[in-house]
Formats: sequence, structure tokens, C-alpha cells
Amino acid sequence: MFTGIIEEVATVTAVAPLAAGRRLAIDCANAADLALGDSVAIDGACMTVVAVAGSAFEVDVSSESLRCTTLGDRRAGDRVNIERAMQLGERLGGHIVTGHIDGTGRVSAVREEGESFVYTFEVGLELARPLVEKGSVAIDGISLTCFHCLADRFDVAVIPHTARATTLGAKRPGDRVNVENDLLAKYVEKLVVPLRG
Repeated sequence: MFTGIIEEVATVTAVAPLAAGRRLAIDCANAADLALGDSVAIDGACMTVVAVAGSAFEVDVSSESLRCTTLGDRRAGDRVNIERAMQLGERLGGHIVTGHIDGTGRVSAVREEGESFVYTFEVGLELARPLVEKGSVAIDGISLTCFHCLADRFDVAVIPHTARATTLGAKRPGDRVNVENDLLAKYVEKLVVPLRG
């Protein structure tokens, strides 16, 4: 479980193929605090630490995670958002984030609004349906508040600190992002939307 408050922007140092997936090595200041088997969110996707050495850790990304997230796009030198799993008793500064990515979207526009920015993300209907005005959404693991929610897009306001402290400040129109909808909204939707056969 995560909060969507990014702890660090780290660097992918190596990508190696696996029989069904990929192994990512990431140089991270918090690597010494990670242990084999720990959960860590990489651009919002919950991964399991399979190795730790010095200032780096490694994760195995399954073929399902490659299909559902942007982790398959990552190359050596890419910057990624990192958040370690939260501990009981900590403040929940963002919202409840599971690290289970619902799908990907694209940045469609970025505009300045005073010192801040408004990002518009394009998503499919399945990702847009659970979004509500002033509700929570995680983009690349970043806890954000959505507004102007339409059938295929939504906006978020990004303050300068968030743009600097995460990879969001480097995103441009056309860039893909990981999207995780609010957990409570997903449960409510499951209860009220009829199952498809």
C-alpha cells in the first residue's frame, strides 16, 4: 500500500530481458532501506525487490505488468518516480494507492496557470468512468486531484513543488503515463455496474 507521495526520482541503470518479462535495475538513494521481497512503487506500479546491491535495487517486471503499464517503455537513463510501501502509523499525505495500475493514458496538453500547471490526460472510457470531480487519481504513482472529468479525459492541477519533485514536470503532450483510479471508486463501480458476460 502506498500514499502517492513520491519519495524520490531515481534512474533506471539497466534493463535485461527475462523469459517472460524484464528485469529493471534502478539507482536509488533509498536502496539501502529496501530488502529482498519489499514492495516498491515505480512510476506507481507496485513491484517486488528481487536484489539490492549498494545504491541500486532490481525488480522483475512480469509480462502482465509490461502490458498494463509504461514500465516496458523504460530504458537505461530514464527517470522514474519511487515510493516505498507505507508503514502503519505514518501520515497518509495523499490517498490510498495500491500500485495496481488500471491502464495507461497520455498527456494531451499542459498549460501554465499562474505559477502552477494544468495537465490534461486522455484515457479510455474504462479509466474515465470511475473518475469524479475533485476525486483522487494516481498518475505515475503521484497522488493528484482530478477535475473537469469527461468521458475520455480529465485535468489535474500541479503545483511547482510537485513538478520539480516528480517526473511530471518533464512530461510533454504525447507522453504515456500510468493511471490508477481511486480504490474506493473502483469498489463502488463494481457494485453498481452490471457484470459483462
